[in-house]
Amino acid sequence: MRRLWFLLLICAFGAWFAWRGRPIERSPGVLAPDVPRQQPLGATAPTFRKDRYEIRTLAEFDIEARVLGREDYRFDAGADLAPVDLALGWGRMSDSAVLAQITVQQGNRFYYWHTATFPIPRRDIETHSANMHLIPASPAVADQLKSVRAGQIVSLSGYLVDVRRDDGWRWRSSLSREDTGAGACELVWVETVALR
Repeated sequence: MRRLWFLLLICAFGAWFAWRGRPIERSPGVLAPDVPRQQPLGATAPTFRKDRYEIRTLAEFDIEARVLGREDYRFDAGADLAPVDLALGWGRMSDSAVLAQITVQQGNRFYYWHTATFPIPRRDIETHSANMHLIPASPAVADQLKSVRAGQIVSLSGYLVDVRRDDGWRWRSSLSREDTGAGACELVWVETVALR
């Protein structure tokens, strides 16, 4: 009997976690119309230290976007620094009518999309969505990022950064929304998060 109760408890927890992380449904229409805002920094750009990492800021960065997907990391080289990646879309890539025709997946620090028929031009998909590696600036920000779900509108502000670990390992943000492939992801030092 205890074994049965234990199995039921595990099933209940699994169902609760799946329900809690379910995507949020949205009506058709552009929900995040603006492109991300990026402001270059001069010679006085701030630097931060977080555990074994030196973090050099490259540009101020603000974005309001729809969450297309979320992937948590625990074991790769950057997991202790950036435990969450969000695939984000803005402009027409925040419209449910467009997204209903696009499949989004994440893995190995990449964001992948697929469509059988393009609802918008390919280049619009490429330049209005991105995978972002998020470095929480504080425990409070880390807690907020843990609660993000696909379908939410998220506002993030902070910096695009270049990171060097004490052993020489390096991770650098893209500074363009026009690039694709390896090295095209944004590495964001996140100072504030707002969700709706």
